[in-house]
Amino acid sequence: MSAHSSDSQEQTASQPRLRTIETTIPARMDRLPWSRFHWLVVIGLGTVWILDGLEVTIVGAIGSRLTEPDSGLGLTTAQVGLAAAIYVAGACTGSLVFGYLTDRFGRKKLFIITLGLYLLATVATAFSFTPLVFFVCRFFTGAGIGGEYSAINSAIDELIPARRRGLVDLAINGSYWLGTAFGAVLTVFLLNKDLFAADFGWRLAFGLGAVLGLVILLVRRNVPESPRWMFIHGRDRAADELVEGIEHDIEEQTGRQLDAVPQDKAIEIHQRRSTGFGEIVRTAVTRYPKRFVLGLSLFIGQAFLYNAVFFTYALVLTKLLKVPDDVAPWALVPIAIGNFLGPLILGHFFDSVGRRFMITLSYVGSGVLLVGTGLLFDSGALDAFWLTACWMVVFFLASAGASSAYLTVSEIFPMETRAMSIAFFYAIGTGLGGIIGPILFGHLIESGIHAVVIGYYIGAGLMIAAGLVELFLGVDAEGKSLEEIATPLSASPTSSESDSKVG
Repeated sequence: MSAHSSDSQEQTASQPRLRTIETTIPARMDRLPWSRFHWLVVIGLGTVWILDGLEVTIVGAIGSRLTEPDSGLGLTTAQVGLAAAIYVAGACTGSLVFGYLTDRFGRKKLFIITLGLYLLATVATAFSFTPLVFFVCRFFTGAGIGGEYSAINSAIDELIPARRRGLVDLAINGSYWLGTAFGAVLTVFLLNKDLFAADFGWRLAFGLGAVLGLVILLVRRNVPESPRWMFIHGRDRAADELVEGIEHDIEEQTGRQLDAVPQDKAIEIHQRRSTGFGEIVRTAVTRYPKRFVLGLSLFIGQAFLYNAVFFTYALVLTKLLKVPDDVAPWALVPIAIGNFLGPLILGHFFDSVGRRFMITLSYVGSGVLLVGTGLLFDSGALDAFWLTACWMVVFFLASAGASSAYLTVSEIFPMETRAMSIAFFYAIGTGLGGIIGPILFGHLIESGIHAVVIGYYIGAGLMIAAGLVELFLGVDAEGKSLEEIATPLSASPTSSESDSKVG
């Protein structure tokens, strides 16, 4: 790394001197072989989605328990729904607030802070004795999880080599469903009054989530800051030392020297302290309008499908197919497994076959399968077992598509706006899907199977439409460095040509 400034004044951690530099750090990070360092990133950062899946499933499963007088809260059914909406509102708010702070103050500070907030709020939830306290805790729990989405996805994509980015990102986002399966099984036992008192089992569920989060926090402390964020924000020397340390460790592990990175792989960067919100908006809307439409389409489609269809599935089973309340949660386990296996099995094709084809396939394919499921359900051909089997197949594809939505918006916008881009699309998709979808399906379930099937068709239509948008506006990002996909705003103007090469 070389500087174009003759001033050799030392940088300080608090106020580094900004310069114009040339750096090969992106190319050096992308050429690294898979190592223990990358496993540290995956375990330290990626496992948080298990917590999110655990949170959502636990709250959904304990809803009826919280309405019982001896639960310690005695919520009404309407208040249970309100608590879910408050969690979603917290997630959207936290995503936007912490997303902006992640781009401004760094990935590591925020992925520590957001997990810390989640831990505190979850522990406080376990000790809630009034509805108001429960609602406040749910808001801040959601805020912590929402902030995680932007801090974690941006850090992962900046630390993982380009050739593995698709598989790793999809598999990590898909791990959400491990938490869902674990939460479904866990609540079956924790809500058993023969084992735990009515006012204790649901509190223990939140406490176990906090314990898991604490373990993740201990691992996460060893994950470094993104060197890409560091060199843009004046900490280029520290970034260089960090990458040298990673390279040295990998050479010791493999017993062979890494290939040198040619200087023509260097990019020129005009360092900056922060990126204003106005510039973030202008970049997305005016510089990348097609990518902006693409991100909205992918997120709205998958958010409606999941929040409307999946998270009301227990009601469909109990209200329409007369499945007992204590049996319905078990149906979520095979569906969660299908959701997890989709990104895990199909993920490497997003790197080899390509983003555009695989995203289109997963969105359009899951939409078509959902239409078929709706037709069979409406005709009376599906009982609870076969309806669940159909959902496993639908979500096998849909989950790969949903995970690729996070990968897409993380890749296709510049480094300085990456976390905020993830936050914005997550907030819009979650806000629309998490509020409109469940409300709509709640009314449809009351009207019967035919009405629910119409809702399925709406979800299928949104998924198919999003897949077609990907087909025409998608970015062929597989195997490319993040800087080639979207030139950093801090880069020399002569580098901006690379944007046009990927659409």
